[in-house]
Amino acid sequence: MRGKTNQGDDAMTEARVIPIRGSRGPARTRRRDEDPRHRDDTARPSVVEAVAPPAPEEADETPPPGWEIALTEVLEFLRRRLAGDYAVDEFGFDAELADNLVLPALRPLYQKWFRVETIGMHHVPDTGGALLVANHSGTLPLDAMMSTVAVHDEHPARRHLRLLGADLMFRLPVAGSVARKSGATLACTPDAERLMSNGELVGVFPEGFKGIGKPFRDRYKLQRFGRGGFVSAALRTGVPIIPCAIVGAEETYPKIGDIAPLARLFGAPYFPITPTFPLLGPAGLVPLPSKWYIEFGEPIRTDDHTPADAEDPMLVFNLTDQVRETIQHTLYRLLSQRRNVFLG
Repeated sequence: MRGKTNQGDDAMTEARVIPIRGSRGPARTRRRDEDPRHRDDTARPSVVEAVAPPAPEEADETPPPGWEIALTEVLEFLRRRLAGDYAVDEFGFDAELADNLVLPALRPLYQKWFRVETIGMHHVPDTGGALLVANHSGTLPLDAMMSTVAVHDEHPARRHLRLLGADLMFRLPVAGSVARKSGATLACTPDAERLMSNGELVGVFPEGFKGIGKPFRDRYKLQRFGRGGFVSAALRTGVPIIPCAIVGAEETYPKIGDIAPLARLFGAPYFPITPTFPLLGPAGLVPLPSKWYIEFGEPIRTDDHTPADAEDPMLVFNLTDQVRETIQHTLYRLLSQRRNVFLG
């Protein structure tokens, strides 16, 4: 009887254990884990916890690719243009258009083709009005364009250079409109004074067409700086004058001749002949990849004078000559340091 009893007890024990482990074991285990009274901090996580996804705040956020960001910016720019949600100042300057279309179009020339290097950018003030005076050369006004990119991209304040241009530029069908929207305006004293009084950085090329259209044999020899109108404007507004020397522009389109009848026909100051134009046709319009340097000199202060001093012809002449000589000496120094026209 004892043997049977023991056998029956064993059978009953198995009958109790098998159903509990087979059907209710996992559920019991989960309930014990969820119950704080039975929680074991050193226990291994359950299967459910092991495969659970991380919390949203802990998930890795992969930034969108660059092309997607660029596309978003372009679409947003187009939306604002179509909706008319942009500002234009009294001179027609459209800063958003310049930053998103004009300057990006010029940067490949600036960075890859001419490989422009700037010197003395710390002389350009971060804020307030100033007058930047530079030499002009190269048959086409690429030096003005590259100066605009240099001031915007290399200066910590990313300032816009408001160029003063001849009336011929604004009469051109497309170029004139683009120039005005890029910040250029007519080279007249009232406009220059109003811009500088408003705290703008104004750029002027006093040589004008005499400088940009001079023969290649006269390269880097400054022409006459006019009557000093830019000095008078600086004296009336009390802004500093920043001499700027540009090396490299003379070699982009070496002018070796001029066809005067064609110049008169098109109403231009000259019709240039270069080693590649018009011999190679449209391909001759590609500028030579000379190495450029743009140096900004120490500002010449005018705030120690009164606006009435702008009417003193001797003072205006002396300051004009000082600016011209500063630029000329800087050109000679940069040229003496240059080893090769195309390699620098």
